[in-house]
Amino acid sequence: MTLLKARRLAAAIALACTAFAAHAEAPYAFATTPGKLPKDIVPVQYAAHLIPDLAANTFLGSETVEIEVLKTTSLIMLNAVDLEIDAASLSGKNIGSLKLTPKIDKEQETLSFALAQPLEPGRYNLALKFHGVINREARGMFHMKYKAGSAARTMIATNMEPTDTRRMLPTWDEPAFRAAFKLTVDLPASFKAYSNTPLERQEKLDGGLQRFHFGVTPKMSSYLVVLVAGELERISARQDGVEIGIVTTEGKQESAAYALAATKDLLRYYNKYFGQPYPLPKLDQIAIPGGFNGAMENWGAIVYNESALLVDPKKSPDHVRQNSFGINAHEVAHQWFGNLVTMGWWDNLWLNEGFASWMATKATDHFHPEWRVQLGALADRESVMNLDARKTTHPIQTPVLTEAQAADAFDAITYAKGQAFLRMLEAYLGEEPFRKGIRAYMAKHQYGNTTTADLWAALEKASGKPVEKLASDWTTQPGFPLLKVEQSCENGKRRVTLSQEQFRLDEPALEKRLWNVPVQVGTVNGKASYALLSGASSTVMQASCDGTLVIDPASVGYFRVQYDKAGFDALAGQAAKLPDTTRLKLLGDTWSLVQADRMQLDSYVKLVSAYADEPRLAVWDAILGNLSTLDTLAQGEPERALVRRYITSLAAPRFARLGWDDKPGESTEERQLRALLASTLAKIGDPAVIAEGRARFARFLLDPASVSPSMIEFVMRVAGRYGDAATYEALASRAVQAQSDEERNRYARSMALARDPALAQRTLKMALSPELPAQLTSTLVPAVARGEHVELAWAFATANRDALMKDQESVGQNRFFPSVVSSSSNPAHADMMEAYVKQNFGPDAQVEAQRVANGIRTRAAQKTRLLPQVRAAFK
Repeated sequence: MTLLKARRLAAAIALACTAFAAHAEAPYAFATTPGKLPKDIVPVQYAAHLIPDLAANTFLGSETVEIEVLKTTSLIMLNAVDLEIDAASLSGKNIGSLKLTPKIDKEQETLSFALAQPLEPGRYNLALKFHGVINREARGMFHMKYKAGSAARTMIATNMEPTDTRRMLPTWDEPAFRAAFKLTVDLPASFKAYSNTPLERQEKLDGGLQRFHFGVTPKMSSYLVVLVAGELERISARQDGVEIGIVTTEGKQESAAYALAATKDLLRYYNKYFGQPYPLPKLDQIAIPGGFNGAMENWGAIVYNESALLVDPKKSPDHVRQNSFGINAHEVAHQWFGNLVTMGWWDNLWLNEGFASWMATKATDHFHPEWRVQLGALADRESVMNLDARKTTHPIQTPVLTEAQAADAFDAITYAKGQAFLRMLEAYLGEEPFRKGIRAYMAKHQYGNTTTADLWAALEKASGKPVEKLASDWTTQPGFPLLKVEQSCENGKRRVTLSQEQFRLDEPALEKRLWNVPVQVGTVNGKASYALLSGASSTVMQASCDGTLVIDPASVGYFRVQYDKAGFDALAGQAAKLPDTTRLKLLGDTWSLVQADRMQLDSYVKLVSAYADEPRLAVWDAILGNLSTLDTLAQGEPERALVRRYITSLAAPRFARLGWDDKPGESTEERQLRALLASTLAKIGDPAVIAEGRARFARFLLDPASVSPSMIEFVMRVAGRYGDAATYEALASRAVQAQSDEERNRYARSMALARDPALAQRTLKMALSPELPAQLTSTLVPAVARGEHVELAWAFATANRDALMKDQESVGQNRFFPSVVSSSSNPAHADMMEAYVKQNFGPDAQVEAQRVANGIRTRAAQKTRLLPQVRAAFK
């Protein structure tokens, strides 16, 4: 982009942000929905045929698109990128058949046809022939090489979100242009193929090929189109009249059983919750060996990295089972939120992702309360609040003007803040009124698009509360409030004064933002009632002064709480006996206040010291995560020894009580806590724990079954971090030979931890290996940097920029180089990275660079401030 264009883009974004903050959003209307494409023509149905060439990694394609002209126009414009148009024609009543001359705008990613005569309203057929490439990275249609036993295999899959359908098919590739799709594809005779709808028929062709004909999809947004093909296997079952299939590569059906059972439960649960039955005849869950991380919610055929779905009943640790269920719950929720009802434009992506995240947690908690996933979600909320407390944050609803910005919208604010806000809103409105509103929203907008305003209207009608007024503060403003709490006892009643201001970790906010804040005010183990803080301050009276005051006891609020000294001391004095949610929130808020220089480090340390017998995994995870942050800040400084001595004093006794090995009747939480404590002690250099980890790795090499699933990752981390060249070779050979992504990823992550710079350099070189999937190689360089090799990783990344960028899917394009230095607290690294990104990438990439640089500088300031407090805190 030229400098002028960049300035215009920045001005447009600033104007759009102002508009978001100043005005409530309107309900969805197709004509006013943002996007590049004109709204005078809409697609009705695509009939597409594809012929992949797996040897050349190219494909031939043809399609006929039934279009409807809504108003007279002389231009047909749709999206295409990295496609060559071989022929184009338009046919219909009164025009016969017209040959068209294509014009491709690579920068705008559009394909247009100028017409000699205006096209009148009505139905027409646009016929296209084209060819394109099958990518290595997960954009459009992509290929994967993998092993089935000792045999080499190749397969193809697709990843279209947000704007990559146009790499496989010329389409109106914006979410408001819903249309039906009918796909046929020619593939090798040994292949099976899956798409959104069931296979209608299959026919043999000459040359060892076969043709797959899939049924017509419902009208849907283009990014939901899917094709997966290879030498695949499928197990299936039925639930509520829907055929559920789990699709895997050869020999992995045993690992698919857990996902099949989970999907049956989830489909039944969502059918009941949403009041709208799943509308397609089948739901395939497809596990692919590599390609991308996570999953994609294609309607009727969800695609997962196999490590996110498959569970080996003998080898997988508990967290793999939990992640499988949680990700499954997220993607199946999308079949309603996102697919049945779709956001009108990418600025409302959170309507898809925030809701699916919230719904997944709710469903998982329903089926597995023993996992305490709501408590775990609070830990995720802590992480996003740390991002949201800096000047480089953005609102949940962020203006999106380009394809790159659409990809960048897939971030923690969209997912985790969206989920946390919905949890707060549901608690305030009540679970049943909230559900009633969701059901009404689904019924009204099924097979359509919406904005946030449509949802608020449904929830407001169902609950009778001012949802739009409350919610717009949280979705159109960045950041969140700090609630300051003062209390006094007057005539036997407690007067509680609440005041709010924007909370920041980096620098004071210049804007005087306020929120409508629903706040639960109660006492420890007593009743709580809601107050709505709608201004700068408010007073709440409690009937008596008995009990200990607690704000937000269930920890559903997306805000920080700072008590006056008496209030904090009263809670801290009984910290170990507080309910789980109260205990975790008190810890999180206290640590954040220390980071923001609103409390001293010794206050946090005294509080943590009361948690020595803590039973909850999520609370331990929070404590050790915060202390690990302090340990990282102290890298290379004398204070690190003090921090590590304290962590040992806290973790070692609890670990000793758990012991090294699993015990009969032990809970999942206890097994996971054992692994967490052992990994933490190894990370800070405990010699006895490291020695035991290395001894177990030696036994593992002789007999893999000698290490329990619950401790396998601890053992691999120790081997990777502290191993010698021979240990490294053992990990490397197993990474290459691994038959599952779960095992391959575990070995590779362990190698990326290597403390030895020479071994770290070898791991960096693996990032260029064609033998490993792109989604794995793209994570290795940042992983090595996080292993305390930032400058080594940066030098490698800049020297191999072009090769590394070829492996990035759309969501990773602007994040890769900032991620390499993201673990640093050295401002020089921030300066270096920002300058490099500015010199080598476009203006959209600067946003992520600035966010990461701000995080580095914020940690540098915290280091300067906190390390002098360490000696007093850990004396």
